[in-house]
Amino acid sequence: MARGLLAAAALLGFLQASSSFEVKDSSGKVCIIADLTVAFSVEYKVGGQKEFVHFFLPQNASVDSQSSCGKDNASHPVLVLDFGAGHSLSLNFSESADKYQVEELVFHYNLSDATLFPNSSTVGMKTVSHKSVIQAHMGTKYRCINSKHINMKNANVTFSNVTLEAYLTNGTFSVNKTECAEDMVSTTTMAPTTPKQTTGQVPTAGPTPTSSPQNPTVGKYNVTGPNGTCVLAYMGLQLNITYPKKDEKMGLELLNFVPHNTTSSGRCDNSSALLNLTFEKTRVIFQFALNASAEKFFLQGVSVSTTLPSEAKNPKFEASNNSMSELRASVGNSYKCSSEENLQVSDQALLNVFNVQVQIFKIDGDKFGPVEECQLDENNMLIPIIVGAALAGLVLIVLIAYLIGRKRSHAGYQTI
Repeated sequence: MARGLLAAAALLGFLQASSSFEVKDSSGKVCIIADLTVAFSVEYKVGGQKEFVHFFLPQNASVDSQSSCGKDNASHPVLVLDFGAGHSLSLNFSESADKYQVEELVFHYNLSDATLFPNSSTVGMKTVSHKSVIQAHMGTKYRCINSKHINMKNANVTFSNVTLEAYLTNGTFSVNKTECAEDMVSTTTMAPTTPKQTTGQVPTAGPTPTSSPQNPTVGKYNVTGPNGTCVLAYMGLQLNITYPKKDEKMGLELLNFVPHNTTSSGRCDNSSALLNLTFEKTRVIFQFALNASAEKFFLQGVSVSTTLPSEAKNPKFEASNNSMSELRASVGNSYKCSSEENLQVSDQALLNVFNVQVQIFKIDGDKFGPVEECQLDENNMLIPIIVGAALAGLVLIVLIAYLIGRKRSHAGYQTI
């Protein structure tokens, strides 16, 4: 039952509605409107062990009094959103030529908030920031439906369903819009016999409909240590990289790992494990860790290195993220997820994992232990249950209404 409630809570989080915020000047004129959904992922320590917490910007977040429309060259517009026990998110705007941008994103979070950070070894406020987050043409609204991930030290911020505009002149969103690169990038797939996908371009007038890349084949990988198998993993891998091209447009590289052409290696010790996969010119390294106090293993980091097409400004590409807490399960059990999972390596690199089952440490021979299903799979099972329960409730209401109406109609007749 507890797991079901957690799954329902996660489903509600997944269905989190966007929130709307406005900044007005002293005369009451609106200068900034932001309609967005924001998700946070923060790393903190409990007794020397890394823990991760995930939460959304609540809909009862408020616009702080420090928000401002700016004053000519003296100050720039800023939107400051307060929420929870002392947390805030600031979007600092600036303009240059015919464009405006979120010049700096600043996230303040309070580790003394025991609700979000239970048993935190550190207390007090922490501040992280990131430069040049969003850019749009003046007189247009910025629109981004897909997720935009911002990686900062010990914290990740993900924007989605964003409609935003600063420097407003008429108090409402402009009709014209600037679309984000995440929505505009298109891809063209190669013939089925070629595993690597060709790059696409960002169209100037909007995305062009294209066929979706095929899901990668599931490969079987393992690492053997002094005491036998210490890493056992089944998964399909797809690397997704957006990159600037020499012609200043954006390209997208999609690469499906082909298992029989992929080499694997790795190593293990008592508290960590590495799985190194190499396919053609691309290498992906998974770094797993052990939370000894909780007796759980998890994916702590992913590193990617590859060679992009010659049209890329910088063909040599490297990225890493060592602040993850994914693919988590109890030691002796295996983590399994039939749903596609997206591992954010950097602002440009996304590793898509399909039909994954993985187990680290305490592996009996070459067989997986008891399965712990991922939250996405539990949510997928929960949705039909919720819909079925709602339909059953609707049928019951209709039946009751029918019986009441029938009883009243009989009451209207008199016996002769």
